[in-house]
Amino acid sequence: MSDFATETTRDPVLLLAEIAEISGDAARAAWVAQQLQAQGLRPQTDELGNVWAGHGPTLLIAHIDTVLPPTPLRREQNRWYGPAVGDNSSGVAVLLALAPELVNLGCTVAFSVGEEGLGNLRGARRLVKQLQPQQVVAVDGYLPGIVSRSAGSHRLRARFIGPGGHAWGDRGAPSPVPALGQALAQMYALERTNHTSLNVGRLWGGEAINAIPQEVGFELDLRALDAAELAQMVAQVREILMEAARKFNLRMEIEVLGERPAGMTATHAMLEAARQALMEIGLEAQFTAGSTDASAGGEVGLPAIPLSVYQGGGAHTPEEWVEPGSLRLGARALRSFVRQLPQT
Repeated sequence: MSDFATETTRDPVLLLAEIAEISGDAARAAWVAQQLQAQGLRPQTDELGNVWAGHGPTLLIAHIDTVLPPTPLRREQNRWYGPAVGDNSSGVAVLLALAPELVNLGCTVAFSVGEEGLGNLRGARRLVKQLQPQQVVAVDGYLPGIVSRSAGSHRLRARFIGPGGHAWGDRGAPSPVPALGQALAQMYALERTNHTSLNVGRLWGGEAINAIPQEVGFELDLRALDAAELAQMVAQVREILMEAARKFNLRMEIEVLGERPAGMTATHAMLEAARQALMEIGLEAQFTAGSTDASAGGEVGLPAIPLSVYQGGGAHTPEEWVEPGSLRLGARALRSFVRQLPQT
């Protein structure tokens, strides 16, 4: 057993070795509940698949859902490789390792679903609503980064729809393909600051090489640090899409897939506690912007901040990696952070 583990803690590296190879939200949630129970806690679940223990004013959340399904780890020297080994299997392992100690300190330890992809923070939003915490901490991210400002996002799915037809026999019929091409070119040509991002992550359309597509579409992720700037981007994109549909005589369908708030609700005390906790493990905090489960607290006005707890890289790729020993540093930082955090 690692010298990290005590009567009230587990070794996060050993926990990571298990959770990092478990695929599927339900299976991961069941494993987390089993681990909490084995540590003497009483896990609770909801219909979404969230798992939590304790009922203190500080809500600590690590998301169990992943972008890519986990696979068996590849272990090389001081690195472990595998999809989702870091984001956020490592965060889950660190929070779970300290769960009894943190509950005794007045925290609720929670493991959420719906943080990644089109989840739209549904798990964290439900936890905040039903548990009514007074402050929120997302256990997520690469050391020594601390997300001190939330990037807002607006995600949508757009479809250009026409009559379709035979590539030769109906060659005069309107095609949605040039409308899509025009819209994509104009969206990517929008003047934007470096505090924004625009990404078309999925494209689809067409039935056969000799058929005019009846429908083409895409999914778009817009992000900005400023709420007004994000709103402006959304309005510009919508105008581009509607103009392309009008020009090519097509029907346009737009579906909002998710929204996350922009802004900052981390208090000075939270920021200072995070900085000091990282300093204690020999790291200098790097305050950045991003999007995590902490946004579910920030959007309702609660003090909220994410705390990173592992070192690695390659998030959201099959070759994601972590330095497993860094999880013990992250656990030390999380323990110190919570002890310094003012309890409301």
